[in-house]
Amino acid sequence: MSDSLHLVCPHCQAINRVPVARLDQQPNCGQCHQPLFTGHPVELTAATFGRQLDRNDIPVLVDFWAPWCGPCQMMAPAFVQAAGILEPHVRLTKVNTEAEPALGAQYHIRSIPTLALFRNGREVARQSGSMTAQDIVRWVHSR
Repeated sequence: MSDSLHLVCPHCQAINRVPVARLDQQPNCGQCHQPLFTGHPVELTAATFGRQLDRNDIPVLVDFWAPWCGPCQMMAPAFVQAAGILEPHVRLTKVNTEAEPALGAQYHIRSIPTLALFRNGREVARQSGSMTAQDIVRWVHSR
């Protein structure tokens, strides 16, 4: 394994090379100086989606959701809680399928909420339905 990882800044989308030994030390972006991990999911758009999936060397967990979806609203606090647990080893992100219908269509999202786990830009696992924070963490660790 390499001694450093490429991480995409959630604020400015710059690619940062971070030594693995510093991953747990709350690294900041070299360009905008904001934290690379905030303990909260990153909202993705069509413009930022590909870069986050393709250029992060850590797994990226995507929550496909919509504002009108009751189960999505129920799971939202659990997803935030899971972000606090899984970061900095997993990047948690959200895609509003109402605002970004092309992403939902591209990934064949048929029900929401749907969680999709990506490694190196490729989907490796998918789970539909609302989950608790502990279930999300357990599901990610089992993949």
